[in-house]
Amino acid sequence: MRYFLDTEFNGFCGDLISIALVPEDDGRAPFYAAIECSSPTPWVIEHIMPVLDIEPMSRSDVADRFADYLGDDPEPQLVADWPEDIAHAARLLVIGPGLMKPVRNIRFHLVDAELVSSGEGSAVPHNAYQDALRLRADVLAYEKRLAG
Repeated sequence: MRYFLDTEFNGFCGDLISIALVPEDDGRAPFYAAIECSSPTPWVIEHIMPVLDIEPMSRSDVADRFADYLGDDPEPQLVADWPEDIAHAARLLVIGPGLMKPVRNIRFHLVDAELVSSGEGSAVPHNAYQDALRLRADVLAYEKRLAG
């Protein structure tokens, strides 16, 4: 199944703050989690922290929940519009040297945001869950236009 991915992070190439997966199938619940951020940048304090809407957890707890969420899907495909989103999702699966969470056959798909974007922002900018919802809506609308 496809999941539309968005993350928020602490500055350029900074630590992961929140991650969301919105499944293509409305029948499956989304995944949304936040990680404790001890030294947020001023921009993050102003734009991301006020709209998290969930209680942050430890990175290991988020990694466990993330892997559990994807664990039932034999071939998950994560769709993102920014490479760093993919990098953060992949890094959550790494638990030590040569060790990873048991999520196999995972694929990542990077879409061109300018091609698929409707031009509308998410309902709550810089909230990973809301941004993932917007990405899903944009990609599905784009694919519908292509199918004609």
